[in-house]
Amino acid sequence: MILQEDIDLLRNIPLFRNIDSPKLKLLAFTSERLTFHTGETLFKQGDQGDAAYIIVQGDADVIINTPGGPLTVAKIKKNDFVGEIAILCDVPRTATVKATSELVTLRIAKDVFFQLVQQFPQMSVELMRELAGRLERTNQKLQQAVGEIKKLTVNVNPT
Repeated sequence: MILQEDIDLLRNIPLFRNIDSPKLKLLAFTSERLTFHTGETLFKQGDQGDAAYIIVQGDADVIINTPGGPLTVAKIKKNDFVGEIAILCDVPRTATVKATSELVTLRIAKDVFFQLVQQFPQMSVELMRELAGRLERTNQKLQQAVGEIKKLTVNVNPT
């Protein structure tokens, strides 16, 4: 029963939408279902990336370390995909992900993920779209932050 739920979940994620049913079944079968309690960490910024996660149920914060302390930069929820940057680029994790409620995930190992990307070019396109969308949202937030800093600077140092 859980295997079918995982297949249905994967089918609803744009990244896996165009993968045929037998491959989705294999992906679901080779993935690991993990549960995290509120406040538990999926992974920490700087950790080596060995898997990506799909959120099955619950919510989590994406947090980056800054000189001013931890900063929540995104919230993730059901059907979101997280952790793929570290496995795609073979770099340390770029953020910490911490459960804000009971969180159920589907953990996809790095080697399985790469096999899928190689076999399904459409998956690569969807992945690029997702990452480009995240970059656009990050750029918008950065522009807003710079605008706020400029306002504060003008108010502190009026000309």
